[in-house]
Amino acid sequence: MAAFSEADRRWMAAALALAQRGLGRVWPNPAVGCVIVSEGRLVGRGWTQPGGRPHAEAMALAGAGAAARGATAYVSLEPCAHHGRTPPCADALAAAGIARIVAPMEDPDPRVSGRGFARLREAGLTVDTGLMATEAEAANAGFLMRQRAGRPRVTLKLAATLDGRIATASGESRWISGPEARARAHLLRATHDAILVGSGTARADDPALDVRLPGLEGRTPQRVVLDADLSLPSTLRLARGAPPAWRLCAAPGTAEWGEAIPVGRAADGGLDLSAALRALGERGVTRVLCEGGGRLAAALVRAGLADEIVWVSAGALIGAEGAPALGPLALAALADAPRFRLVEQVQAGGDVLSRWLPAG
Repeated sequence: MAAFSEADRRWMAAALALAQRGLGRVWPNPAVGCVIVSEGRLVGRGWTQPGGRPHAEAMALAGAGAAARGATAYVSLEPCAHHGRTPPCADALAAAGIARIVAPMEDPDPRVSGRGFARLREAGLTVDTGLMATEAEAANAGFLMRQRAGRPRVTLKLAATLDGRIATASGESRWISGPEARARAHLLRATHDAILVGSGTARADDPALDVRLPGLEGRTPQRVVLDADLSLPSTLRLARGAPPAWRLCAAPGTAEWGEAIPVGRAADGGLDLSAALRALGERGVTRVLCEGGGRLAAALVRAGLADEIVWVSAGALIGAEGAPALGPLALAALADAPRFRLVEQVQAGGDVLSRWLPAG
């Protein structure tokens, strides 16, 4: 592995920060950032554009122009090596006269998977890899999950009182969290490809599942609902808008609205969540935000499909008669309890947001 300077680390951090701008907008492609540096000066930058094209490298090269010759390109993922709607980025970097490439990791896409680095080296470029690989893995965790496991990464978001309740006994839940926490939740929506709820939440709350932050109104993710028997009515807001929600169902059938995606049933009679996520992966989805109720949340946890939990804790108490944030997990012993580790905690108004990753 090459010895990297502090300047290398600063420029790679800049590339990773640019990559974040594409989250939720570039699937099925990865969200990539690129900066081009000549004699210590930034001459070009770019990130993957909506829909996945143009790529980050193409955007950065267009900005750099002739200044790219002899420069170093910092790219947050291996440049592509295959022909798609655009020529390979590896070829474009070499043709522009880039002298050195710094990248954290290979792209596991079988069409790339080391071929981009190989083409660059064959063209005479210096290729240094491994810088900030951990950060790059985290930045593109959804894309990498889809490539490696065939399914999107799942973030389970829950807003609950101090005693873990998401609604009163009568079903009232608006609003448990305050406006600052709700704004952060909308920002979370904007960085995901799809947002998932169960049929119970769809009926009880009739959610729009859109993004209502100023300037980000066009960042609403693909809406998805579990609707085993295709029984949800067309009067719901999920049935309206462009496009209507995808409906994950048990068996093929004719949908009055939206696209019906059959995924089969699990042994317990509910929808097969693993198959449901694979179906979303086949459609290019890399990052799913689940905002369903306690039953769906528990099902994802039981199946080991909750890759991250975002917990919004509000300073209120509802009591045992309220609806729990998590349904039954059927634990036989405390040792069987799924464990998570805290990775981030911030205050949002009167609420606290915490991010948890599986402890294993």
